[in-house]
Amino acid sequence: MNAEATPASPGRERLIEQFKADGLNVMFGNPGTVEQGFLDAVDAAEDFTYVLALQETVAAGIADGYARATGGAALLQLHSGVGLGNGIGMLYQSLRGHTPLVVVAGDAGVRYDAMDAQMASDLVAMAKPVTKYATRVTDPRSVLRTIRRAVKIALTPPRGPVFVALPMDVLDELNSEPVLPATVPLTDVAPSPASIGRAAELLAPAERPVLLVGDGVALSGAQRELATVAELLGADVYEVDSSEVNIAASHPLRRGQTGHMFGPHSKELIGDADGVLIVGTYVFPEVFPELESPFRPGARIVHIDLNAYEIAKNHPVDLGLAADPRQALRALAGVLERRLTPQQRAAAAARLDVRTRERVRAARAQGEADDGTPMTVFLKTLAERTGGDLIVFDEALTTSPLVTRYLPAERPGDYHLTRGGSLGVGFPGAVGAKLARPERLVVGFAGDGGSMYTYQALWTAVRHGIDAKFVVCNNRKYRLLDDNIAQYWREREIPEHGFPGSFDLSHPEIDFAGLARSLGAGGVRVEKPDEAAAAVNRMLAHPGPFLVDIQI
Repeated sequence: MNAEATPASPGRERLIEQFKADGLNVMFGNPGTVEQGFLDAVDAAEDFTYVLALQETVAAGIADGYARATGGAALLQLHSGVGLGNGIGMLYQSLRGHTPLVVVAGDAGVRYDAMDAQMASDLVAMAKPVTKYATRVTDPRSVLRTIRRAVKIALTPPRGPVFVALPMDVLDELNSEPVLPATVPLTDVAPSPASIGRAAELLAPAERPVLLVGDGVALSGAQRELATVAELLGADVYEVDSSEVNIAASHPLRRGQTGHMFGPHSKELIGDADGVLIVGTYVFPEVFPELESPFRPGARIVHIDLNAYEIAKNHPVDLGLAADPRQALRALAGVLERRLTPQQRAAAAARLDVRTRERVRAARAQGEADDGTPMTVFLKTLAERTGGDLIVFDEALTTSPLVTRYLPAERPGDYHLTRGGSLGVGFPGAVGAKLARPERLVVGFAGDGGSMYTYQALWTAVRHGIDAKFVVCNNRKYRLLDDNIAQYWREREIPEHGFPGSFDLSHPEIDFAGLARSLGAGGVRVEKPDEAAAAVNRMLAHPGPFLVDIQI
């Protein structure tokens, strides 16, 4: 592809045209002095929007949510080393979650490198641990070329954030580079018939088959193919390092998430499996993983992923296929259809029937266990009022099982779960998702502790007319830390005692609804069950960002 020759113009202006050529028409960021010439050009540009956040962590979180909701890349501007430092924690979330962010930051200029002046820092070294690719442009003739390379790398599986440092003097120079869209390689590659035949041979005889799946399934759009393979094998499906809808929550073979914190929990779930298919994820992502293989001796293990690095990274497998999950699962389903014996089909159908009946009983028991708490009434009312037609951005953490009970993750794109381990994702993620999907109702859930990391996101939502809704699951503590340290005590036979005071957020009390109103949003506090239904009605009727603080 060739671009027509155009007169030279300052690099800062040509850079914007390059972003637009790659479909990056929205930039999230927080301004700084060393980017001022570029941001002046941004302000004058047509068909290009700058979404202002009050701190770089918030900007990065909004960009992450926007990219997740659109399925494409998002553009993030940070301010030199200090701004990049603020955003690093959120960029780690994007790295772990494979969000394709194109991150740019300015510095004073190449001419000042020897001066070790104010705000001087090695931006590339700072960015490398939390990005797929990090570089600095030092020649005015390679600005657009470098951006195209960064966009390509961000969008090529395994996707992830990339970083480009853009010195002010480089962007001030005249630039005559052609403006061309980046070329992103197609990766919908299918495995060979022989390798798929081998995979079917390994998995078909399993009497206790298990599928371990992650967000690589959602990225390739392989949800239907995954369900077909699971049903053919009669295999339980566990989600691993999963934050999108990889299989509908209502599917009877879906068994939930493996462990997030502790390896023994994952081992307990999958330790009896004699046939394991891993698709679109790595194993295992716990904070404290098992050092020895959690799989039973002799278990036959097949791993399918476009990210070859993750295949057999921690534990050996019998067959690893570097392939697109959708193509591989579709081919595997076809082979299983032909090769499964009548006895194997009957056994798989029996396993599916057992899980179906268990699901019916569990649903009945959950209905009977409705506890009438404010959060339960709120969620039940929200589900009834919306019919489940909404996008949920879930950072509820310990309240998440309750959220997903009433608002289950059924359709691709309707549910996004926090990932990466740090707090503060829920509210900015909801802002980004709503900006990307303005026609949909978007509700972000966060704990009281997590919400305070990035509460300024409400201001951005108000400023830019982004009608997202927010819910604080307020238990006045970092409740997840209570649960984790209790496990720590049990493992080390430490007698239970009071939780550390640093886990407590009860004093001074935070007025979340009042804080929301101070930022220009609506807000209401819910303390009693009979206030919860009215809060849903107010939230849905409010024309703009609105927050509900629910006491737990």
